[in-house]
Amino acid sequence: MSKQIEQSEAENERSSSQMLSFSKMLAVLDCFSRDDRSLSVLEIARRTKLPRTTVHRIVGSLRSLGLIDQDRDREKYRLGLKLFELGNTVLANMDVQREASESIATLVNKTGQSVHLGVFDGFEIVMVERADSRVGHVNRVVTLESAAAYCSATGKAALAFQPQSVVDRIISHGFTALTPNTITSGEQLMDDLAAIRKRGYSIDDAEYEDWRRCVAAPIRNASGRVFAAISVTGKKENFTDKTIPEYASLVVAQADKISRRLGYERNAE
Repeated sequence: MSKQIEQSEAENERSSSQMLSFSKMLAVLDCFSRDDRSLSVLEIARRTKLPRTTVHRIVGSLRSLGLIDQDRDREKYRLGLKLFELGNTVLANMDVQREASESIATLVNKTGQSVHLGVFDGFEIVMVERADSRVGHVNRVVTLESAAAYCSATGKAALAFQPQSVVDRIISHGFTALTPNTITSGEQLMDDLAAIRKRGYSIDDAEYEDWRRCVAAPIRNASGRVFAAISVTGKKENFTDKTIPEYASLVVAQADKISRRLGYERNAE
């Protein structure tokens, strides 16, 4: 009996050690961003608060797996193409595009506006599908473009339901004023995100581009985590005090429908 207990404890220790190693690897990968594209071992060590020797060993392992590449000057490293390949595989196999197809068509037909479907990548919202209305015909375009999470409707709809640490990370990167209406402070963003959580949808009031307005709602996966959002977008004169609530009701209903198709059950939370 005591031998079985010892074996069980040894297995638990190995499992715990492996989890710690994976966590350290993820911490190293998380150091890279669009602003920090290449980093030295010393810079990574400072950000992760891990010993340089540990970082050097982890970087070597990640490099052998193709997850990190060595930069031209040999002193710095950047994310490897293997991650790009994996990311493309994730997008290609993502259920949200398939499950959102009907809702996208419904929103285009009922509003006469463009519809965007975006996935939150931790920093920005990546638009994975767009549909435009052309004389009653739905023209669907699959695209990969990103928008800042703090000033796009889909971005804010997803960001409002992320852990505070994620919001803090967005704030720490600062804000670029794309239009006179763009949010430019952490306090403004926090207030807006609180309002989004309260009403259930976000509004881009000519914040990303000064000619248009958008209304978006969050999409949840089976575990209840918000990972995407869907929006109705058009010329700002089409989004009035009367139409915005109407569009919001439609968008929220379709976002909820997509979430349920993905396995989300509200009562299960």
